[in-house]
Amino acid sequence: MFSPEGPSLRELTVQALSSVERGYDLLAPKFDHTPFRTPDSVLDAVAAALAGTGPYDDGLDLCCGTGAGVEVLAEVCRRSVTGVDFSAGMLDVARREARVSRPRIDWVRADARALPFAPAFDLVVSFGAFGHFLPRELPGVFAQVHSVLRPGGRFVFPVVAPPRPVSVAYWMLLGFDAVMRVRNAVWRPPFVMYYRAFRLGEVRAELARAGFEVELRTLPEFGRRRDGSPRVRMVVARRPESD
Repeated sequence: MFSPEGPSLRELTVQALSSVERGYDLLAPKFDHTPFRTPDSVLDAVAAALAGTGPYDDGLDLCCGTGAGVEVLAEVCRRSVTGVDFSAGMLDVARREARVSRPRIDWVRADARALPFAPAFDLVVSFGAFGHFLPRELPGVFAQVHSVLRPGGRFVFPVVAPPRPVSVAYWMLLGFDAVMRVRNAVWRPPFVMYYRAFRLGEVRAELARAGFEVELRTLPEFGRRRDGSPRVRMVVARRPESD
C-alpha cells in the first residue's frame, strides 16, 4: 500500500496516536507517497468534467492537504485559486511543491468549520477530506461552504461507490473504522478518520438543507458496476442565483 518513500510503521503509529491536526503535520512530508492521497485518475476525471462548465474566476480547495486539488482548480479558474487546510505541515509542503503559478495561488491555514472568507468564490472543490468530520459536523461544514460561494457558485467533490459486503475492501474498511472507534474510545486526543460514515443519500439531504441545489454526474472514466450503477460520481451542489 505504501511506496518505499512513504511513512514507516513507527511513524504511522505516532501519527495515529496524535490529534488529526498534529498527525497530518507529521505525515505531511510523506503524504503524497501514501494511499491517502487522492489518485491522479480521480483528479484528472474531475478536471475534465469541470472543463465543460463555468466559467470560473476564483476557486477554493477545501482541506487542500498538499495541494493536489489546487492543480485541478488552476486548470479551470481564471483569476485566483486558494488552498485552505488546518494543518500547517500540509500547507508547508503544498507551498514548496506547488507545480502551478497561474492563476494566483494563495494558501490559508483555517478550519473548514469556520472559514475566514466572504462570498468570494465561484467554485469550491474537496478531495478525500470528509472522513475527518463526524456526521453531525457535516451540516456546519456545508453551511460554511455555502457562505463563501457567490450566488450561482458550485461546490464539487467526487464520491466513490461503496464496496459490496461480499468484497474484501468492504471488510477492510469496516475493520479500519472499528479500530478507529476503539482507539478514540480509549485514547485522547481523538483522531477522526472514518471511511464508512459518508453516505451519499444523507450527504445529498444535508446539502439541500444547507441551501444547495444538488445534482450527480457520472465520471465515465471509471465505468459501471455489475448492477449498472456508476463506480464514481461527482456531486455538484449549486448555490442558487437568488441567494
